[in-house]
Amino acid sequence: MSANRPAAVVVLAAGEGTRMKSATPKVLHAICGRSLVGHVVAASRELDPEHLVVIVGHAREQVSAHLAEIDPATRTAVQYEQNGTGHAVRMGLESLSDSGIVLDGTVVVVCGDTPLLTGATLKALSDTHAADGNAVTVLTAEVPDSTGYGRIVRDAGTGAVTAIVEHKDATDAQRAIREINSGVFAFDAQLLTDALGKVRTDNSQGEEYLTDVLGILREAGHRVGAAVAGDHREILGINNRVQLAEARKLLNERLLHDAMMSGVTVVDPATTWVDVTVTFEPDALVQPGTQLLGATHVATGAEVGPNSRLKDTSVGAGAVVDNTVADSALIGEGATVGPYAYLRPGTKLGRKSKAGAYVEMKNADIGEGTKVPHLSYVGDATIGEYTNIGAASVFVNYDGVNKHHTTIGSHCRTGSDNMFVAPVTVGDGAYTAAGSVITKDVPPGSLAVARGQQRNIEGWVARKRPGSAAAQAASTARQEPDGEQ
Repeated sequence: MSANRPAAVVVLAAGEGTRMKSATPKVLHAICGRSLVGHVVAASRELDPEHLVVIVGHAREQVSAHLAEIDPATRTAVQYEQNGTGHAVRMGLESLSDSGIVLDGTVVVVCGDTPLLTGATLKALSDTHAADGNAVTVLTAEVPDSTGYGRIVRDAGTGAVTAIVEHKDATDAQRAIREINSGVFAFDAQLLTDALGKVRTDNSQGEEYLTDVLGILREAGHRVGAAVAGDHREILGINNRVQLAEARKLLNERLLHDAMMSGVTVVDPATTWVDVTVTFEPDALVQPGTQLLGATHVATGAEVGPNSRLKDTSVGAGAVVDNTVADSALIGEGATVGPYAYLRPGTKLGRKSKAGAYVEMKNADIGEGTKVPHLSYVGDATIGEYTNIGAASVFVNYDGVNKHHTTIGSHCRTGSDNMFVAPVTVGDGAYTAAGSVITKDVPPGSLAVARGQQRNIEGWVARKRPGSAAAQAASTARQEPDGEQ
């Protein structure tokens, strides 16, 4: 447990986000596998706060349900009317107080639309707050262009923050300042509670501004300090879809950088996209045009891509996955998949097995060394070890009402263009002939032939298609001497 463990983290997530022009609440828009507020909650959890409170307002039922799903321990407090950031924080503190919780220590306030903010930066803010003995510490950043942001004005001697001046109110000298307010703060809990009761609404918006707390505390003789974020991009808030895309790109670059620094080869980071929940082992190789989503894991020596999309899929050591879509699949060590394969949920490929070109699998358990090389559908099936499934095979698993299971044993050889009409079992070591429709169980070691006898009707083309190109070709062929065709 951190020595500077906050008493609470309050996440501001009540706004509507009208500039997103979306039926989805702004904080529920997702990048890299998490909602915006989900990223902020995850970063806040790294502080190990005693309490984590998210302020909800617009679409609160939807946002609260999402929070209950991703982090059930999170508390929510409702801001029924959006009366400013100070009012929002006050709603959060009152919800804790109404539950009999007395806060003693640090309260960190963060914005729910800053997905690039890291736990390390929040910890640095909390540590600075404690070390400097501040009443409030502002997280700031030095940006290349501070236009439109609130400037941080400091005391030249002590470095203490004397004011946050909004751009429209700043002098020319103040507008030259590149250090800006992030909207993230660490407060002394008791001083914050007292100061919020003194915040006025005599401003153009008629709202309670959290930034007014800084002036109240400073006038009361308390120190207001700052902690500068190491990367100014961390504090970027999301207000529209353009900024959403920019944040997604930045976060993706960060994730790929971390992966590469840990020993993963990413051939083309510009065309590779990963979620925050994706994990790698050293010497994994990711080819261009690849998306790795959800709880996907890529093991040592595995190669994924190009042009593959894997979600919640585990790729074993040394496996090769080429031009493949996979969802909730397990790809074993040394297996090969693709090109142009589709692995649907429940697919398990054993060690050194193969799902080849234009193969689709669903709820299929494929044994070690077994190959389904091409042009086949395997659904609701179990296949043993070292079996070969012929091209253009279909596991007929659906009768229009229920799904049924097919079992094929080990060391089987099934012919091309087979239909396995479930439920059916093919025993170990059995063979099936090409073109067969297998509707009955095949005993081990047997050959199943389930197709009609071939019958040739001589002269059919000449009688039924007289004068056609086919008839002319057949006539010519009959007239040529043997061996000269």
